[in-house]
Amino acid sequence: MINDDRQYDLRDYNRKQRTSESSMKNLRMAFIVLAGTAVVLGFVLVGSLLGLKSKGVPLTDDGNSQGQGSAAVATIGSISTPTPTVPYTITEYLPENAVADEYWGELEEAENPVPYERFEVRGMYLNAAMNLEQNVELTKNSELNAVVIDLKEADGVYFNSSNELANSVGYVWNHYDLTEVCNYCHDNDVWVIGRIVCFKDVNLANAYPDRAICDSTGEPLHFPNEGNEAFVSPYDSRNWDYLIDLAIEAIGMGVDEIQFDYVRFPTGSSDEGTEPYYGLSGEVPDRCDAINRFLQTARVRIQDTLGVPVSADIFGIAVTSSLDGDILGQDWETVGLTGVDSLCPMIYPSHYALGTVMNGVTYEYPDKNPYDIMFGALITGSQYHNAEGYAEVRPYLQAFTASYLGDGRYMTYDYTAINDQIRALQDAGQSEFILWNAACEYPDGNYGGNNG
Repeated sequence: MINDDRQYDLRDYNRKQRTSESSMKNLRMAFIVLAGTAVVLGFVLVGSLLGLKSKGVPLTDDGNSQGQGSAAVATIGSISTPTPTVPYTITEYLPENAVADEYWGELEEAENPVPYERFEVRGMYLNAAMNLEQNVELTKNSELNAVVIDLKEADGVYFNSSNELANSVGYVWNHYDLTEVCNYCHDNDVWVIGRIVCFKDVNLANAYPDRAICDSTGEPLHFPNEGNEAFVSPYDSRNWDYLIDLAIEAIGMGVDEIQFDYVRFPTGSSDEGTEPYYGLSGEVPDRCDAINRFLQTARVRIQDTLGVPVSADIFGIAVTSSLDGDILGQDWETVGLTGVDSLCPMIYPSHYALGTVMNGVTYEYPDKNPYDIMFGALITGSQYHNAEGYAEVRPYLQAFTASYLGDGRYMTYDYTAINDQIRALQDAGQSEFILWNAACEYPDGNYGGNNG
């Protein structure tokens, strides 16, 4: 029998929790907004006297980093007149959703949106700042200019966080000092992206089972395709608050951009054989609405309020298959209209099934076709991501050899194979990318795509 009380409690919490906590939340946000406004006004005042120029990279005119977390930093330039601030307007491209508003409450807005300038990312993934010096050196001899550092993975928080909830769970691992990492990168003109794994969080789900995906009786479900583990619910806005709070803390320590990963639902059915329960039929937004509303909320509190760009990682299959996207909660048509700065689809050739058909072409062994798979996926998805207001598309590229596929089914992903993917995304009309290798080891090369 359906437990209506649980459905009402969660929905009521999602709608009213910020009212019950309004004093503390509003004071904190007011402080952040006032502080940010004071900094911007200070830059404008100094700019009127010295002639400041705003750049997308936090560097002074001699090339030294300021170590700032904001994406738009005023620096002393050679011009005599200050560059005027362009008014920052937010346009919601997603249509109104009455069911979502009833379930979570109306989408909040930033009182004083902070402008930021886009940074064109050509980055590489570094896990917990692994091989940092080696890979920063690579940026000096190539087109690469950014790194992705794990702030939070599925097993816990990696940086030196003081977040109360994270510490109560007992999984703040302190793998590195985030401020030191950011300062080192900024000193070498490298943009720092902080990656946060979102809803794949078994430790949080076990510590707070009411925040997990549950059945109608309130019992957490476990998913074989996710390691037989519980999954944190994307419907519960308390989980959104936690992730956004971690992001804001990291920004204060120097991170230039926030990237949310595992912004999805688990794949496959539950081990228990029962269905997830989020509320009464007809009163619950769909999965894609849940992911979109989380990203919209994160955008408001981070990108709009602090002027720090937000990006999100998307399964590569969601770009070409709406059916798979609906299961994941990642609708390629609409997720890019949430106002986030960029989307990072993981278009790894090795992850496509043998015999994949794309744009009428059959790829018996997709891993052996790095250019064609990347180009084909982006061209297929372009019917949506070329729409007005859509986020920048910044694919993750395969920079690892998938030998686990078996003899004859894979190829070595050396510099040429990686650069072929860059050529493909350029030919498909994109310019940004991030390299992915779990070992954080990347071959020497220019990474210029059609430029070498």
